Amino acid sequence: MSVKIAFVGFRHPHIMPLYDAAKQNPGTTIVGVCEEDADTREKLISGGKVEVTHSCFSKMLAEVDCDAVAVGDYFSRRGYLAIQALKAGKHVIADKPLCNSLAELSQIKELAEQKHLKVGCMFTMRDMATYQTMRRLINDGRIGEPHSIIITGMHPLNIGSRPQWFFMPGCHGGTIIDIGVHVFDVVKWLSGHAITEICSARSWNGKAKDYPWFEDCAQFMLKLDNGCGVFADVSYLAPSKCGYSVKQYWRCTIAGDTGIIESQNGDSNVTLVTDDDATPQLIPAEITEHEDYLEDFLADINGKEALCHSDTADVLEKHRQALETQAAATK
Repeated sequence: MSVKIAFVGFRHPHIMPLYDAAKQNPGTTIVGVCEEDADTREKLISGGKVEVTHSCFSKMLAEVDCDAVAVGDYFSRRGYLAIQALKAGKHVIADKPLCNSLAELSQIKELAEQKHLKVGCMFTMRDMATYQTMRRLINDGRIGEPHSIIITGMHPLNIGSRPQWFFMPGCHGGTIIDIGVHVFDVVKWLSGHAITEICSARSWNGKAKDYPWFEDCAQFMLKLDNGCGVFADVSYLAPSKCGYSVKQYWRCTIAGDTGIIESQNGDSNVTLVTDDDATPQLIPAEITEHEDYLEDFLADINGKEALCHSDTADVLEKHRQALETQAAATK
C-alpha cells in the first residue's frame, strides 16, 4: 500500500530531492503541499515544479488524509512542525537537522514512542560510493582496528545565494547541527564503533563578519568505544567560486593499526595503504547498498529492517549527539 505524504516548508532547497524522490517512488503518493511563506510560495507556484495546496500547515493537517509529513522550512521551525505532525498521528521525515534543541528532540522521541510513529531523516552520506567502499574495506579488516578518523566537511558560505534566514538570529541553530550531524551519522557506520564521549567542541564567527552572531566555523573531537579519536571540521570556509569541488568537502581519512584509507570529494577511487604496500592502492569506488533514506523510512514504517541508512532510534540518537556537541561548542 502506498504511503501518503504531505510536504511542508520549502525555504531550504534540500527538500526538493525528497519531493522528487517521493514523486518517483511507487511506494509513496504526494497528497498535499504547504508553504506558509508568501514569497517562497509564489516562487514554487511560478516555477511549476511543485503543486502547492495549502498556505497554513494546521489546515493541511486537518484537511489532508496523509500517513506521513515531510518537513523542510528553516532549521529552527522544523522541530515545531515535526511535533505538530506527530501529535496529529503522522510519521515524519525531515531534512537535516530535524530540530534545533534537545527539548524538541525529547518531545519528538516521546511522541514517536507513545503513538508508535516513525521518524526519518535525509541522511545522504551513506549513499556515496566512496564511503560505501571505505566501509566495506574496513569491515574486511584491510586497515585493522581504526584508531583515528579525520573528516572535513567544509562548505562555501555563498552569502548572496544562500537562503537569507541563515543569517537571521535564531533561525539557523549552529553549524555543527547543520553540517556536523552528517559526521555523527556515518562514524559508527564506517568504523563499527559507537561514540562514547564528546572530548571538545568549538564554534565561532570567522568569515561572515557582517553577521557576528552566525558561527560559520566549527570543529569538534569525539572518542569511540575502542578509544579511536575523531576530529571534524565542518566550517563554511570553502572558497565560494569553487563551490563544492574542493577536496575538503567531505574528505575522510581513517587510520588503523595496519593501514590508512582515505576518500576525497569527487574521486572515483578510494586510496588504501597497508603495511604490506610499497605504494598506495587505488580502489574503485562502488555503490553496493542501493537503498536510500526514503526507502529506509518506508521500511521502518512497514516494520522491515533498513539496509543502508537508519531507523527511528538511529535518527534520534544521531541528532542527540549532534545537539549535545553543538551545545558544548556554544557554551
